Amino acid sequence: MSTVIAYLPQLLSGLGITLLVAVGSFLCGFLAAIILAPLAIYAPAPIRKAIALYVGLIRGLPELLVIFLIFYGGTVLLTQVAGRYVEVNAITAGIAALSFVSAAYLTEILRGALLSVSGGQWEAAFALGLRRPRAFRLIILPQMMTRALPGLGNQWLVILKESALVSIIGLEELMRKSVVAAGATREPLAFYLTAAALYIVITGISTLIIRAYSVHLTPQMR
Repeated sequence: MSTVIAYLPQLLSGLGITLLVAVGSFLCGFLAAIILAPLAIYAPAPIRKAIALYVGLIRGLPELLVIFLIFYGGTVLLTQVAGRYVEVNAITAGIAALSFVSAAYLTEILRGALLSVSGGQWEAAFALGLRRPRAFRLIILPQMMTRALPGLGNQWLVILKESALVSIIGLEELMRKSVVAAGATREPLAFYLTAAALYIVITGISTLIIRAYSVHLTPQMR
């Protein structure tokens, strides 16, 4: 136990990187999905097909492979452009890769939520004299987000746990810090249990926040 306490600052530092990667990936993916989801429904056919292809490809690839493609592919591209060896920053590659992944899943979540909003809402908005962009922002988007919240919360938890995968490219997040500490002290069980406890605390807090916000948005669930 004393060994774990001695390494606790390093583990907490790794937890900070884990949260940075998870939050950055989720936010980037969410912003992309907010744009892609309506386009996947209302855009011309070529754009809808391109989005469907992107979503299908990303959802069909292991997340670890996407991380490798971004990290090593980006390194090759930058090296060719610069004329010398340039390695992609690990945290940038990790956030970019998981952003691509989360954007694909979040697009499907938001698309399904958008389709669940009654067409009569659009008609009511148009009857009030609202143009489509303003109608979407003021009337459709709030309803879509309420319906999408359970899926969004689940995807946040998935991204939070998948952030451990970026340790494979050398990023010093929680899992990497735990592996290093376990190897240095030869006490793997203690450090892996500590890492598990930290993940459970973060996911537990996230679940409580998501549940509270969901109840706030839908008072009928009280």
